[in-house]
Amino acid sequence: MLETISKNVRLLGEELGKTIARDKGGVWLENIEAVRMLGKDVISGDEVAVRKLQQIFADSSEEELMIYARAFSQFLNLANIAEQQFTTSEMGLEQLDLPHPLTTLKEKFVGVAPEKIKAAIESLHIELVLTAHPTEVNRRTFIHKYHQLADELVNCDEELTPRTQEIVEQAWHTNEIRNQRPTPLDESKWGLDAVADSLWFAIPQVMRELDELVVSLTGESMDDDVTPITVASWMAGDRDGNPFVTAKLTEKAIMQARLKAAELYLEDFKTLYLELSMHKASAALQQQDVADIGPYRHILKQVIAELKNTINLLQEGETKGAIDHSSQLLAPLVSCRESLLEVGLDRVANSFLLDVIRKVKCFGISLIKLDIRQHSERHEGAIAEIVNAIDCGDYLAWDEEKRVAFLRSELANNRPLLPRADWSADTQEVLDTYFMMASQPAEVFGIYIISMASKVSDVLAVNLLMKATHLSWEMPIAPLFETLDDLNNAPEVMQALLQLPDYIERCKSKHYVMIGYSDSSKDAGVLAATWGQYRAQEALAKVFKDADVELKLFHGRGGTIGRGGGPAHAAIASQPPGTLAGGLRVTEQGETIRYKFGLPNLAVRSLHLYASAILESLVTPPPAPKDSWRELMDRMADYSCDVYRSYIRDKQDFVRYFRQATPEQELGSLPLGSRPSKRVPNGGIDSLRAIPWIFAWSQNRLVVPSWLGLGQSIEHFYQQESALIKEMYNQWPYFRSRMSLTEMVYLKSDTQISNLYDETLVEPALKPIGDGLRDQVVKDEKTLLEVLAQSHTLEKDPWNLTSFELRQPYLMPLHLMQIETLKRLRETNEDNCCQEVLMVTMAGIATGLRNTG
Repeated sequence: MLETISKNVRLLGEELGKTIARDKGGVWLENIEAVRMLGKDVISGDEVAVRKLQQIFADSSEEELMIYARAFSQFLNLANIAEQQFTTSEMGLEQLDLPHPLTTLKEKFVGVAPEKIKAAIESLHIELVLTAHPTEVNRRTFIHKYHQLADELVNCDEELTPRTQEIVEQAWHTNEIRNQRPTPLDESKWGLDAVADSLWFAIPQVMRELDELVVSLTGESMDDDVTPITVASWMAGDRDGNPFVTAKLTEKAIMQARLKAAELYLEDFKTLYLELSMHKASAALQQQDVADIGPYRHILKQVIAELKNTINLLQEGETKGAIDHSSQLLAPLVSCRESLLEVGLDRVANSFLLDVIRKVKCFGISLIKLDIRQHSERHEGAIAEIVNAIDCGDYLAWDEEKRVAFLRSELANNRPLLPRADWSADTQEVLDTYFMMASQPAEVFGIYIISMASKVSDVLAVNLLMKATHLSWEMPIAPLFETLDDLNNAPEVMQALLQLPDYIERCKSKHYVMIGYSDSSKDAGVLAATWGQYRAQEALAKVFKDADVELKLFHGRGGTIGRGGGPAHAAIASQPPGTLAGGLRVTEQGETIRYKFGLPNLAVRSLHLYASAILESLVTPPPAPKDSWRELMDRMADYSCDVYRSYIRDKQDFVRYFRQATPEQELGSLPLGSRPSKRVPNGGIDSLRAIPWIFAWSQNRLVVPSWLGLGQSIEHFYQQESALIKEMYNQWPYFRSRMSLTEMVYLKSDTQISNLYDETLVEPALKPIGDGLRDQVVKDEKTLLEVLAQSHTLEKDPWNLTSFELRQPYLMPLHLMQIETLKRLRETNEDNCCQEVLMVTMAGIATGLRNTG
């Protein structure tokens, strides 16, 4: 299976080398090859090769380091492209023995009642929520070129096509790193492009395949009103800690999204106009005065004119007169399809026309539904100002009971709440956001997320702000429970909220709850966090069932293990029983959007995995954990949390070590994502966002947040509970998934590389902290291998092991270049070419590891 990938990697690498030689001279090809060979020697354990590489980079100017860094970073990107293209091709799926996920369901559902299968498929709902990434350093233009390369590789045999060679050359001569920090509007545009380039084509294909699955299993098609996949976004809507996301900017982003959607629909309607040339139609359509163009074209011509008008208006910044509801697109399409079905033209009715109908239902008038997120403290501050302005007291001094009573009273009061007052800048921006939402079509929005929610008043405050600003429709609200304490308290908070009859009426007996993965892991360590998330979801499911309210869980996962990331199928299969009944809403962040959905074939494959895992869980739910498993997990989680916090919070100088041993200090000054790396600019470790916290640790390959505390806990309990732990691994999907994900963490950790960072960047007094962490990760890996009954990491997954080992020799030079660059930056403390080199090394390392934050 590796021959095809290796061939394409070799061809792409050779073309990159030729391009560099033409640009920089043949000597540079020799230099880069020498460094590559030394990288291979280092991986083989040659200490002399390490010193040779260090010397080469120490003797290099910043301009020379940039050439080396770009060469190795681009090579890793090319290797990823070759692998992605292969694994989504028919040849790749066959050679890797990867069966079609939906096809395997047919075998698993043998003997299951057809009505149960159809009910599961019709309740299936996957909502992908695209979010920006503060550590995504690649420019969008560069990403686009890599997408083109993947398309071209399909046509390559024993040599690259001229077009492939051209794109490699284009990529080398394009600056892959942006010089200016992107705005939230830039990020929003990128998210729209990601949807337009991939999901726009992938989702209709997956819908057709789901329909075929339903027919094969039940003999009936899916109902027309079923919409199993939708797309939302946080880009330009997430204002938590991002001062650049304002009401005016969000309004511009919505306009931008509506324009992009109208342009895409226009192309589809033009295609339909060409296809629906027939005159055979129902009596209702035949009654129209259609001249010679036919009844279907007559209908489509009107919509095409409306779309063109909408595009012109939106380009001028005007919305009045533009299409503002998806029914304006859907109704004409449905009329055409009903006519075609009535006169027996079923194949025409169920082909591209049905695809476009499904697109309208999925993407609406804005391509994505924009979520709005704000921190609970900002709502609290706004309410406090309003309460003070109407002479009702000091809201911030009130206890929770008094706050809830006031908020409920005002929600039931029909009088206007907001007096004419001069508000603080923060409160004015909060109010402007709500007024902006009230002025927009309801369907352009997703849900409203409250960061760091911890009490009933956090939710009621948002309700009141919506009412006070005349939001005429009930926007779904999702409290986000992030820290371990908040997760533990989430069931109690939601139970109290669901006991309020007036609130139940407003939420229409269905409610979102968002589970935070990043901050809980940063707060308590990965084992305690994931167990806290599991228990919270279980308890929430019971609370909602008792209240007869539908629970819709929203998972704030990221790309890395420390942020709840990992293989989609395993992650979904490990959810508590019953928690997927309300669908799966999940964040897809930054680079994971590229890796999962960046190409149409990739997107189809990823959606297959999501859909099959959810359907399997709905039809054949995983077992509930035994009491003995729960009891042991409680003890293991507590123990691991204590160990984790003993380092992060209690170990003297741990934070100083972290900031010296990783590029964390430099992250804030780099023009990466639009959002600042800290909520509080001058704050300490608690103020640091979870994403850069994990990103920094991944760069020096110590990946502490993804393993610290877990291995120690397993070792501690394994001596007395080895049989029970093995039983949990063999029978419990949650525990098996956690162990498998941790196995991947140990593969990506590298004590040799981490030690090289310490050698150069860490002051002597702090080096014992790093030594202790490296000793511990080695010890923990041995413990896990004993549980897994394996002799080495990823023994049962040779494909991923080989894939990663192929990247190792190219990662080593990038790490050593990053160390040299960090050394220079810290010695001179000046803005210079070193910052650009640092960003390229960051991008290259993230590419080689296949994840960042």
